[in-house]
Amino acid sequence: MTEPDYSLAKIRVLEFDDSVRERPGMYFGVGRDDPRLATRVLCAVVGHAFHPATIVAASHTPDVVAEITADLIFSVTDDQADVLTGRGVPKLGYHGSLLTSERWSSAAAAAVSSQTTVEVWRHGHGFRQRLVGLRPVEPPAEFAAPAGAGTRVAFVLDPAYFGSAAITTDIASLDVHGPDCTDTIGSGKVVIRDRRERSRPNEYRCA
Repeated sequence: MTEPDYSLAKIRVLEFDDSVRERPGMYFGVGRDDPRLATRVLCAVVGHAFHPATIVAASHTPDVVAEITADLIFSVTDDQADVLTGRGVPKLGYHGSLLTSERWSSAAAAAVSSQTTVEVWRHGHGFRQRLVGLRPVEPPAEFAAPAGAGTRVAFVLDPAYFGSAAITTDIASLDVHGPDCTDTIGSGKVVIRDRRERSRPNEYRCA
C-alpha cells in the first residue's frame, strides 16, 4: 500500500471564519446544503448564550431573548458581558471584533452572515460595532448604554450562502440545551419571539 503523500505544501491553515464557511457541520451540526442550517445557527447562538463559557456565567443563569424578524435575520440578547479592560473598554477578539473566544458560537454565526452588529454594555459604558462576516468595518464606538450589563448580537445571515434555507416557524421545537446538557435547573430563562407574522406574534419560553 502506498503511503499518503503529506507535505507542508498540502497543509492549508484556515482562519476561523473561513473554517466555519467551509465546514459548517463542525459548528452547527449540519452541512451547507441542509435546509435546517439557518435554524441550527440560531440554536447554536441561543444555546451558547444560555450555556456560556464559565468565565462569563454559570449555565442556565443568563436571561436570553432571541428575536426572529425575517427568515434569515435574528438577534440574541443576554444579560452578561465581558469584563471591561483597565482602560474602560471591552477586550477585543476575532479580527479585532467585540466577539471574543468566549462568544465563539456568535463568531461562527457572524462568519456565515452578510452583516452583524454587536453591542456590549456594563457599568454605564456601551460599545457597538458592525461586522461584515466576522471582519469589523469599524472600531467599537460608544453608545448610550442600557442599565445593567448585557450583550446583543444581531445577524443578517448571508442569503448567498444559505440559499432557500430559512429559520423554522416551529419555534417551540427549538433545542436551547443540546445533547450534552443533562441538568436544566437554573435561575435563567430563554424567550424566543418570532416577529415575522406581525399580525400574530409568536413567543416561546423555556428554562
